[in-house]
Amino acid sequence: MHDCELHSRRHLMKTSAAGFASLAMAGLLASESRADSSGPTAAIPPQFPARAKRVIFLFMKGGPSHVDTFDPKPMLDRDHGKPLPFPLPEVTFAKQGNLLRSPWKFRQYGESGLPVSDLFPNVAKHIDDLCVLRSLHGTNPAHGGALLKLHTGSDQFVRPSFGSWIVYGLGTENENLPAFLTICPTLAHGGVNNWGSAFLPAHCQGTPLGNASLSSSQVGVKHIANPELSSRAQRKQLDFIRGLNQKHLERTEYDTALEGRLHSFELAYRMQSSMPEAQDLSRESESIQKQYGLDNPVTADFGRQCLMARRFLERGVRFVQVTHSDSDVQWDQHGNLYQGHTKNAAEVDLPIAGLLQDLKSRGLLDDTLVLWGGEFGRTPTAQGNDGRDHNPHGFTMWMAGGGVKGGYAYGATDEYGYYAAEKKMHIHDLHATILHLLGIDHERLTFRYAGRDFRLTDVEGVVARDILA
Repeated sequence: MHDCELHSRRHLMKTSAAGFASLAMAGLLASESRADSSGPTAAIPPQFPARAKRVIFLFMKGGPSHVDTFDPKPMLDRDHGKPLPFPLPEVTFAKQGNLLRSPWKFRQYGESGLPVSDLFPNVAKHIDDLCVLRSLHGTNPAHGGALLKLHTGSDQFVRPSFGSWIVYGLGTENENLPAFLTICPTLAHGGVNNWGSAFLPAHCQGTPLGNASLSSSQVGVKHIANPELSSRAQRKQLDFIRGLNQKHLERTEYDTALEGRLHSFELAYRMQSSMPEAQDLSRESESIQKQYGLDNPVTADFGRQCLMARRFLERGVRFVQVTHSDSDVQWDQHGNLYQGHTKNAAEVDLPIAGLLQDLKSRGLLDDTLVLWGGEFGRTPTAQGNDGRDHNPHGFTMWMAGGGVKGGYAYGATDEYGYYAAEKKMHIHDLHATILHLLGIDHERLTFRYAGRDFRLTDVEGVVARDILA
């Protein structure tokens, strides 16, 4: 990192006589009950006062339609069935027809009066906490490239995920759980690269809990319990490993691979008790479980993910991603738009509202940034009779908490919702803004690899300061 505070600390540890790994071992492996303050994941002060301390990303895989959810377009109603009155993009994913009006009504909610479609009646009750970003745009109309662009800033190369960059820049606030967790992630369209650390240190990568093909009731860390060794025996084993590696470090002084292994061994040891406790939703009251929709088979799966996420956040996990995806419908409605979006919204609407209410009642929403959205939106033109094509040229995401303006709409698409038109917000701008809310200058959060300095926003990115509270 090329800032005087973060760079000097890491550089000092790397070049000191004992080396960074030996510092980590001296603390992390010394005692099972003492958390180390100088280890590889230790919390790092932000570069300037932060509005948010942690992030939860509610990822809607497949691309929810902005013109059917949070970006109403009266012109679509008026000109339904007519040709789009301006040119299509040079590259489209599939053949498109005429304009297709939304089958859902939009209503105004809250003191702000912002409109939300009938797909999200429960989230709509929290509209005064939402900052609706209506002018997102990317470049890739394919799921794989668009997912990678959203998660890593690049649709062409293997790069660290933005969760990994956040952990690299800020460390963690806990020593018993991973700093970055992803619950039920999709294994398609980039797969592990969407939560990987690439060339960043190994401890920055996301830890998956299950995948999109599993029910959230089945997810967990594999091999979390050691059936053969007691905790005391494992402690002795780790101490023995520490001694062997200390001798190795006396010869090599610095070994990043060894540093990562040592941290993973120690973290795995501590997680044996902390992870099952964090995932034990039976500790929550019946009213809280109902608030997240655990009493309804339609909402229970995503509700469990959201409730687990809240429990992880309050235990100091820095970044949690919750993915809504399945192998059947997802949000990718090239056809059956009404049926598919109705099903998807019904599964996530109540749990998301429950999460927002829960975070707010616990005082966590003030310094937790909630991000909602997919890899792109959908076209205002029809695909077939009841579908919409991929649209990376203009779409909607929203934020809540974490220092953003509530009840506020930022930017706009054109009168039909095809292209970002006002206060355009590229994916690089989104990432720059997220880092800014966390107290990180995106231009100073860098990592030297293969002879050049890399950053999440590459050589672009502008902070959307208008959304800051």
